[in-house]
Amino acid sequence: MSCYRGPRFKKIRRLGALPGLTSKRPRAGSDLRNQSRSGKRSQYRIRLEEKQKLRFHYGLTERQLLNYVHIARKAKWAIGRVLLQLLEMHLDNILFRLGMASTILGARQLVNHRHILVNGRIVDIPSYCCKP
Repeated sequence: MSCYRGPRFKKIRRLGALPGLTSKRPRAGSDLRNQSRSGKRSQYRIRLEEKQKLRFHYGLTERQLLNYVHIARKAKWAIGRVLLQLLEMHLDNILFRLGMASTILGARQLVNHRHILVNGRIVDIPSYCCKP
C-alpha cells in the first residue's frame, strides 16, 4: 500500500500539530497559516482540513479512508467515533501510543521489520487490527 512520501513538515505547518507524523516542531515565527490567508474559514475548509489531518496522521490514502468510512456507516453508530476506534486499533498506532516509537511511521517500520510479536506470533502488517 502507498502512503504520503512528500515533505512532512509542510503538512504540519499547513494543518497544525500532527504528533504521529514527525517529532519536529515548527518555529514560533514561521506560521504560514496566519500569513497566507486571513478572514473567515468556511465549513468546507474546516471539514477538509480535519479530513486531511486524519489522512496524514494515520498514513492513509483517500481510497483507504473512504473504505473505513463505509465500514463505519455499516456499524450504524456515530461515524466519527467508529472511524477513530478502527484507526486507533491498528498495531502501528498502538505501538506509537505505547511510546515504543517516536512517530507512527517509525512504528510502521518496527512492524514491517518483524520486530513485533502479537500473542506469540510475528506480525508484519502495520494495519493489523488488535482487539482490546
